[in-house]
Amino acid sequence: MSGDKERRRRHPSSMWGAGAPAGGEPPLSDALAAAVAVIRERAPGVRPSVGLILGSGLGSFADRLENATRIPYAEIPGFAASTVPGHAGRLVIGQRGDVACAALQGRVHFYEGHTAAQVAFPARVLVALGARTLVVTNAAGGLRHGPGTLMLIRDHINLFPDHPLRGVNDDRVGPRFPDMTRAYPEALRELARDAARAAGVELAEGVYAGSSGPAYETPAEVRMLGILGADSTGMSTVPEVIAAVHMGASVLAISCITNWAAGLGEGSPLSHEEVTETADRVRGQFEALLDGILERLGRAGDAR
Repeated sequence: MSGDKERRRRHPSSMWGAGAPAGGEPPLSDALAAAVAVIRERAPGVRPSVGLILGSGLGSFADRLENATRIPYAEIPGFAASTVPGHAGRLVIGQRGDVACAALQGRVHFYEGHTAAQVAFPARVLVALGARTLVVTNAAGGLRHGPGTLMLIRDHINLFPDHPLRGVNDDRVGPRFPDMTRAYPEALRELARDAARAAGVELAEGVYAGSSGPAYETPAEVRMLGILGADSTGMSTVPEVIAAVHMGASVLAISCITNWAAGLGEGSPLSHEEVTETADRVRGQFEALLDGILERLGRAGDAR
C-alpha cells in the first residue's frame, strides 16, 4: 500500500456521525476499537483512568508524565494531523503520581478542515481507553477576565456550524439524545477549586463560547457573546466535551485566558503569538493546578 493510500486509510475524509457514516466507513464503535487496539499494542498493560486534552501552549504538561509512551497522531487510525503551532500532535500515555493518564499533546480543530466528529474522535479514544474523567484545557479570549487568568468552565455555548453527534447514532457508544445539563459536574469543579486554593492559584469561573474560527471574533460579535452570557471565547473544546458526555465520561475544563477578546483590550492586533506567549507565562501555575487536580482524583478513587 502506498504512503498516500495509507494516510487516507488512517484519516478518512468522510465524517463520522455518532454512528455509521455514509460512504461505507465503519461504525464509530468499530473505529474506536481500531484506534484503541493500536494504542494498546504500543502501551500494553496501561489502562489510563484520566484523559487530558492540552491546548495551545499547554502541551508541555504531557512531558512530565513518567514511564511515558508517545505515539504521533499519524500512527493512530482515525486521528487527523494537527497543523497549529504549539500543538505537538502526540498521544502520551504515562503516570503522574498514582494516576495513569492519557494526554493529547495538542488537538485538531474544526477550522483545520475537519468535521466536528473528526475533531471529537481523539477525545472519544481517551474515553474508550478507560478514562472516565476528562480534563480539557484551552487557550481563550477573555470577555470578563484578563490575560493570564485561569478560568474554570461551568458551562458552554455551542456556536459551531457542525455537531459531533450528527448522523446515525451508534448505541454501543452512547445515547441518541445525551443530557448536557451537567456537562461540567459541580463535584469536579469543587475539586479543582480545592486544588487551586492549595496551590495558591487564583481560579476564576465562567461560561465558554466555542465557535469555528479561524478568524478572531469582531468587536460586535464579542458584544453579542457578552449578551449571551459568555465569559471567554475560543475555537475548540465544545465538540470534545459533547462527545465525552455522550460516552458517559465526566468533564473538567479550564481556559487559560491569553488575551482580551476583540474590542476589549488596548487595540493591539490579536495574534497567535500573544496566545502562546501568555500560555508560556502562566504555565507554572497551570501545571501546579493540574498536578493538584490529578492528586485529588487519585485520592478520591476516581482515577484508579
